Amino acid sequence: MSNTVLVERRADLVEITLNRPERLNSFNEEMHVALYQAMEQARDTRARAILLTGSGRGFCAGQDLADRDPSTMDGPPDLSQTLTQFYNPLIKLIRSLPMPVVCAVNGVAAGAGVNLALACDIVIAADSAKFIQSFANVGLVPDSGGTWFLTQLLGEARAKALTLTAYPLSAEKAEDWGMIWRAVPGEKLLNEARDLAMQLSEGPTTGFAHTKVAIRAANSNDLDQQLDMEAQSQKICGQSADYAEGVSSFLAKRKPNFCGH
Repeated sequence: MSNTVLVERRADLVEITLNRPERLNSFNEEMHVALYQAMEQARDTRARAILLTGSGRGFCAGQDLADRDPSTMDGPPDLSQTLTQFYNPLIKLIRSLPMPVVCAVNGVAAGAGVNLALACDIVIAADSAKFIQSFANVGLVPDSGGTWFLTQLLGEARAKALTLTAYPLSAEKAEDWGMIWRAVPGEKLLNEARDLAMQLSEGPTTGFAHTKVAIRAANSNDLDQQLDMEAQSQKICGQSADYAEGVSSFLAKRKPNFCGH
C-alpha cells in the first residue's frame, strides 16, 4: 500500500493515518486510492472499529489544488469526475461500514477534509483544530457530503453561514454546536481517541451496526417506520451471542466479554 496512508492493526482496531504532512494531508489520487483500500480492507478483515487521523500539524486540507490547477491544463477541469471517481465512493463507503469509525482531528480540517471527518461516527478534535469549509475561497460548492452533513448537524442558518463565508470554526465551538463529539487538549487527543476506539472494538459489534443504521434512517423515517425498524433490529440483536453475554455478565456483575456477533 502507498505510504500516503499508514495502517496499523491493534487487536480488533484498525488505525488509519493520512500521511502527506508536507501538504497538510491534502488528497492526491494516490492518497484517494490508498485510503479507500485501507477502509475496504478493514471491512473485509472484520475489524470491529476504525480510528482515522492525520500525521503532522493538520488533519486534512481537502483536495491538493496543485493537482487541479486550471492554468496547467488544456481547458477547464471537470471537477465532477473527481467527486464521482474518488470522494463520493469514499464517503459512501465510510457511511456504510458496520463498525464504529472514530475520527481524531489533530489539526486544521479544510474543504473536503472537514466532510471526511463528519462522515465518521464519532469526531474528537484537538482544541487547537479548526474546521473550514474553504470552498467559497476558490468559487466552489461544498462537496463530499458537506452540504448534507452541515445542514443535518447544524441547521440551514449555520450551514449557509459557514459555507458562504469559509469561517474557521474552532473545535470548541464545533463541540458546543453539536458538530463534533468532543474537543480535548491536543496532547491528549490521540490517547483519548485510541481509548475510545479500542473500547468500541471490544463492544457488541452487531448492536453497534444496527444502531448506526437506525440513527441514519431517522433522518427520513417517520415515527411509525422508525419503531418498526427498531423492533426488527432488536429481534436480530436479541438472538446474538453478544446479547446473551451482556445479560449473563450483567447478572453476574462482571465485565462482559463480547465476541462481536
